[in-house]
Amino acid sequence: MARNKFDIDEQLETPFDIRHLKRSLVYAGKYKGRIALSLTLSAVAVIIGLLSPLIVQNAIDNYMESTETIPQLLLSGLGVLLCIVVSVIFSKIRSTMMTKVGQDIVYDIRRDLFEHMQRLSFEYYDSRPHGKILTRIINYINSISDLMTNGLINFILEIFNLVFITIFMFFVSWQLALITMAGLPLYAAVMLFIKNRQRKAWQSVSNKSSNLNAYLHESIVGVKISQMFTREDENEEINDKLANAYRKSWMRAVKFSNLVWPVTDTVSIAVRAGIFAVGLLAFRGTLSLGTILAMTDYSARFWQPLMNLSNLMNTFINAVAYLERIFEMMDEPVTVDDAPDASEMPEIKGDVHFEDVTFAYEEGINILENLSFDVKAGESIALVGPTGAGKTTIVNLISRFYNINGGRVRIDDSDISKVTLKSLRSQMGIMLQDSFIFSGTLIDNVRYGRLDATLDEVRAACKIVGIDDYIMSLKDGYDTEVNERGTGLSQGQKQLLAFARTIVSDPKILVLDEATSSIDAKTERYLQNGLDHLLKGRTSFIIAHRLSTIRSCDRIMYVSNKGITEAGTHDELMAKKGDYYKLYTAQMVS
Repeated sequence: MARNKFDIDEQLETPFDIRHLKRSLVYAGKYKGRIALSLTLSAVAVIIGLLSPLIVQNAIDNYMESTETIPQLLLSGLGVLLCIVVSVIFSKIRSTMMTKVGQDIVYDIRRDLFEHMQRLSFEYYDSRPHGKILTRIINYINSISDLMTNGLINFILEIFNLVFITIFMFFVSWQLALITMAGLPLYAAVMLFIKNRQRKAWQSVSNKSSNLNAYLHESIVGVKISQMFTREDENEEINDKLANAYRKSWMRAVKFSNLVWPVTDTVSIAVRAGIFAVGLLAFRGTLSLGTILAMTDYSARFWQPLMNLSNLMNTFINAVAYLERIFEMMDEPVTVDDAPDASEMPEIKGDVHFEDVTFAYEEGINILENLSFDVKAGESIALVGPTGAGKTTIVNLISRFYNINGGRVRIDDSDISKVTLKSLRSQMGIMLQDSFIFSGTLIDNVRYGRLDATLDEVRAACKIVGIDDYIMSLKDGYDTEVNERGTGLSQGQKQLLAFARTIVSDPKILVLDEATSSIDAKTERYLQNGLDHLLKGRTSFIIAHRLSTIRSCDRIMYVSNKGITEAGTHDELMAKKGDYYKLYTAQMVS
């Protein structure tokens, strides 16, 4: 069952710790050369920028009292301008360089997360709203982009700023430097007060955003059903509720974030006022006007990086909430994976053996218990029985989409838990009731499982299932573009394309799970040629509710009561007058 719904907040399974930040820095480590160069440029820009107050101090104290020193004043002004220009140029180069580095880091994280997502088992996707998964891959990674692009380098840069400004302040006047530093305790107290509250507030924003996106995803996928059942008004109410919850959590988070800069600005102004007051009153005659002005400039500069660090702290706290989610997903164990000593699956002949197999989707609720049966290569097996009995579960276990809880599944002489998934699944073909069509061309969809298939091979498969004439009647033929989920194609046409896709892949074991449910009787008769082609020489498992379609199977297995209660040919099971007989006669009567 789903761990949460669209209206239930996700709970972090592990609290944030410094390791999350260290993991993000590992990605930055790949670009340490460019980062080091950026830091060097930043340090040079900082030092050059800090020279301008000294130039101003010297000009005021030494060149303001005589017209004879006008050339020196002009040179001083030119020196200040040059400091500003050089500092801006270096900062611009650094910013451009770090933007590229940051985007490379974001790309690496997104790539690793997607690769991990591709390997997660069906169980992971069965238990989570897909909209919340999409939120992590898209929204959350986008949200950490600013941190990766400039946040880390700016953090180091502002530390450099503070160190150099402090050195310059104590060099000019240690007395006034101490006045500047006197505001730090108040500033630190405010930061400690809001830090945890801010992080929790942004975690709440993360949850509410995830909930809203999950519901939007569900609503888009189910929009046809919503309109059929006139659910628009009710859906709008649900959306309003989720959107309002997001708005409230956002406003609360912003309230804490907005506490930072007013406090910093207030402390900064108070300290500069203190410098003027103390400098002009307490140290009159001791400190020059140029010194006081220079210290006022340095004080403003001292509090500017602190304010920038506060803003960076906001960015960091916001990003932490997203990093927690991203790394939580990266840490999600791949429960269905190759064993450490997994070998390649030999070419499959087609014998299938279930040996005392027990399986449960949820702990304590077994779907199958001690199930055993043997299938010979080339046999066609029909699985019938009531809904929820475990028919689809059986075929899913053959492809090892889930790990079994007990027993063993063998194909030929190989335990499928000890072979690589790719070598196993690449030799199997599965046709589902809902034939998924990807956005792209028709030919790309048909050769999805075998990219090296030629046009002639694709056309041959489509001719077998009877859809070649329709495709060739289209303006662009096999190069016709289709939208996601095959919008514009009928269910029957999508099913036929899926049949052709399976034929092209040339599987050794074939699974048909209600594969003809969307095809009308006339098309199904025409398709029988394709089915005969598919089934010939292959081990096949067919799940069908229309029992008339599986009468010719070599064996029919009735799945019920966590196992197989009956097995035999159609005639044998009809003669037994058991569960299959009752199901078949009831269907024929209806």
